[in-house]
Amino acid sequence: MRYILLTLLLTIFTSASSLLDFKYLDDAKEAYIKKDYKDAERLYSKIENDNAKFNLADTLYREKRYKDAIDIYNSINSKDLEFKKLHNIGNSYAKLNKIDEAIKSYEDALKIKDDEDTKFNLELLKKKKKEQEKKKKKQQKDKNNKNKKEDKKRDNQNKKNSQDKKDNKNSQNREKQDKNSKENKDKKKEAEEKSKKDKQKEKDKRDKERKLNEANQTKAPISNMEERKWQKMLNKRGVNTLMLPLSRGGKKNEEENPW
Repeated sequence: MRYILLTLLLTIFTSASSLLDFKYLDDAKEAYIKKDYKDAERLYSKIENDNAKFNLADTLYREKRYKDAIDIYNSINSKDLEFKKLHNIGNSYAKLNKIDEAIKSYEDALKIKDDEDTKFNLELLKKKKKEQEKKKKKQQKDKNNKNKKEDKKRDNQNKKNSQDKKDNKNSQNREKQDKNSKENKDKKKEAEEKSKKDKQKEKDKRDKERKLNEANQTKAPISNMEERKWQKMLNKRGVNTLMLPLSRGGKKNEEENPW
């Protein structure tokens, strides 16, 4: 009797729960149709079965919560919903731009059922993947070309810097050589001028001595009368000097008759 009563209560509770689930499903469906996805999500979350989970995941998809939708789809175990689940997972991955994951989900779905929409989505994503790979290759090629140009530009700049440094060093060496050459020329010129001046001085000295000797040789000796006259003039001026006696000679009347 106790067992029967427990079974009856369980049946009544289950029936009430089922009736409540139907109420939630109707309200959730109505909210979904009205695009009130928040309310639909709330109502579907109250029901614990795979159909409700599928609709909940679809509601999350409509809210653009693709990752959450994938998590709910993956929690569904019903074999009857496997194809639809994989198809919708592929759609969610496609929205997240995870092309490889989406392609795999579509391919897994087609293993269960041959569906035109699934095949269309699959071919579309494969084409998109090729375009992405082509674009990626082009970007990589452009990047490589850019790197090559930058490397070439760097090499040219390094060569230019090296050449400029070399030219600058050569210029400094030339300036140093020119400076040394000028200094050597100036020293040589200065030495030549000094030598020329020394030679001129020596020549002037010799000429002066020659002229002096010539003058001494051509000058007439002073007579005794002139000597005495010269001595008297010096005495009058108060100048005392000692003159060497001149050799006697000349005419007698010149001594006796001073000028």
